[in-house]
Amino acid sequence: MDYGRIFNEALKKLHQEGRYRVFADIRRHRGAFPRAEHMTAAGGRPVTVWCSNDYLGMGQHPMVLAAMHEAIDRAGAGSGGTRNISGTTHYHVELEAELAHLHGKEAALLFTSAFVANDTTLATLQKLMPDAVILSDEMNHASMIAGIRNGGGEKLIWRHNDLGDLEQRLKAQPKDRPKIVAFESVYSMDGNIADIRGICDLAERYGALTYLDEVHAVGLYGPRGGGIAERDGVMDRVDIINGTLAKGFGVMGGYIAGKRALVDAIRSFAPGFIFTTSVAPAIAAGATASIRHLKVSSAERTRHTERARTLSRRLRSGGLPVMENPSHIVPVLVGDPVLCKQVTDCLLDRYAIYVQPINFPTVARGTERLRLTPTPQHSDADMDRLVAALRELWAELNLPLQMPSQAAE
Repeated sequence: MDYGRIFNEALKKLHQEGRYRVFADIRRHRGAFPRAEHMTAAGGRPVTVWCSNDYLGMGQHPMVLAAMHEAIDRAGAGSGGTRNISGTTHYHVELEAELAHLHGKEAALLFTSAFVANDTTLATLQKLMPDAVILSDEMNHASMIAGIRNGGGEKLIWRHNDLGDLEQRLKAQPKDRPKIVAFESVYSMDGNIADIRGICDLAERYGALTYLDEVHAVGLYGPRGGGIAERDGVMDRVDIINGTLAKGFGVMGGYIAGKRALVDAIRSFAPGFIFTTSVAPAIAAGATASIRHLKVSSAERTRHTERARTLSRRLRSGGLPVMENPSHIVPVLVGDPVLCKQVTDCLLDRYAIYVQPINFPTVARGTERLRLTPTPQHSDADMDRLVAALRELWAELNLPLQMPSQAAE
């Protein structure tokens, strides 16, 4: 058996389709975000990062860095084990209490990533409720899809953000059957936002649990950074909230928050939690510091919102095909995987602007795009350079612009 041939053929297909992923070797400059160095064989080259999920730049915040340094000096590098075997430090306990308070829940549980939290929790819920049916928004993240699949139970896919379709599917289920409605608040590629209140209304009417992924919203929305559910005043109505510490909070890790019995059941039965070494104390300390800061400071959120709206407006004024949405995500449609990669390669090589191409399977074929994520630290001059570079490349590659009426809106 020629195993190497199998792998090479699979990779060859990716190359032919223009979907082969190349990782840019980036070294960020502490205190100068979004500045970084693109590391090559010739050495480091200054670039401006336009695709980071460190949405607020909290990975550079002095309070976060100080908390992490203090934790390393006091407790050392690693946690030493799983949560059950020596890996529960006081930093983990503090962080889970902070997360529960952030979301107004009785308890929270920390995971190594939000992917693991989604995968593990959704699979375990089905093991605990063998007859449960999961109703999943068709645009849910790969981690939610993995968890639903790994649980092995029945799933029903409802049309994206279509409450009418969701109600019809809920109505068709027996009243006494366990039901879980799984959805996101901010959908990270298109930037759409769910009607959480409407979904909670339906879930309560038909006796379903609600499972909300707030990964691209925590830290960014709500008066204390609790997410879209907090912003919309419905946080208390959501049964299970999944979030990340790696985006708005700028560190790493994931979590769930909910009623104490539910969280304890996941803690006690979920293999993805039980058998995984816990995050380092310094990570937990940094995340706690970030959450505490953003609970009381709205300056980062206010500036972030303004920057996203300003960039979207400038791109539209330049005739570039911005995919409109109500969130902080600024996608620019290319519509071809090869051209999408060509645009991002040119941006990096010629303009020192770092953006990753977003191709299938992350998005549907024919909707390949640039996914721009302006932060509070991006300046007007940064935006001027980005828009000018994109306009030059759009003309050079003969890419379609927005219609004049769209650009003027």
